[in-house]
Amino acid sequence: MIFSSRAEINHFTYSRGAKSLIEKSFLLQIQRFSLYKQIELFQGTQELIRSRIGKEEAETFFQEAHYVVALGSNDFINNYLMPVYSDSWTYNDQTFIDYLIGTLREQLKLLHGLGARQLMVFGLGPMGCIPLQRVLSTSGECQDRTNNLAISFNKATTKLVVDLGKQLPNSSYRFGDAYDVVNDVISNPNKYGFQNSDSPCCSFGNIRPALTCIPASKLCKDRSKYVFWDEYHPSDRANELIANELIKKFGFVRVDQTTPPSPSPALAPSSDD
Repeated sequence: MIFSSRAEINHFTYSRGAKSLIEKSFLLQIQRFSLYKQIELFQGTQELIRSRIGKEEAETFFQEAHYVVALGSNDFINNYLMPVYSDSWTYNDQTFIDYLIGTLREQLKLLHGLGARQLMVFGLGPMGCIPLQRVLSTSGECQDRTNNLAISFNKATTKLVVDLGKQLPNSSYRFGDAYDVVNDVISNPNKYGFQNSDSPCCSFGNIRPALTCIPASKLCKDRSKYVFWDEYHPSDRANELIANELIKKFGFVRVDQTTPPSPSPALAPSSDD
């Protein structure tokens, strides 16, 4: 990492392997970073930047930078909804969401203390519709309870972000609700050029759930026709499409544009809203 001025600093990401709000989510995953761990890594990055461009210029850079927090599904999928973890019987749906929101509140306040003034928190998509959740159901359909948890978490996070935006000095905090965009892609795959939105491109033959893609896995013939790459994650094409839809929805300015795109038409609201 070599740079000598703010102009040479582009972006940093601290997501690797499994990411979560709380440390105990996804304990069986080796490469897992909670948001607290990512904040710790960010502090190390800050020290490096200060040493390169000077403290005063660095502090200005930190406060003018844009921050994105996008995580939370692993706290449900690979913790609360798995009976092998104590959280599954320690909490109920509402108290677990309250626990996550309380944790996220402290984490966002930590980021503000480190200079984060312009920050967007992205909510959860319809995680009950990922292939893993479908294959674990008796019908093969989306799991309503899991989707309702995502909707409830999003509503609580929206309130949290609004409250912190009022409480924290000079902050511009926004909530990015991606649920409707992702749900539309999953519910209407043909509309977006996909042929499959309920099973993964990469799997271990008929053995499911395969959880992750490994060298021995079997691949689909055309990954661009699949919404999901594996049991958890969207394919590259789905990610790109969803990102472009969110850029339009929130009026973001791309690096190759000078003015924000026109907001996209509102999608039909979820029946659970």
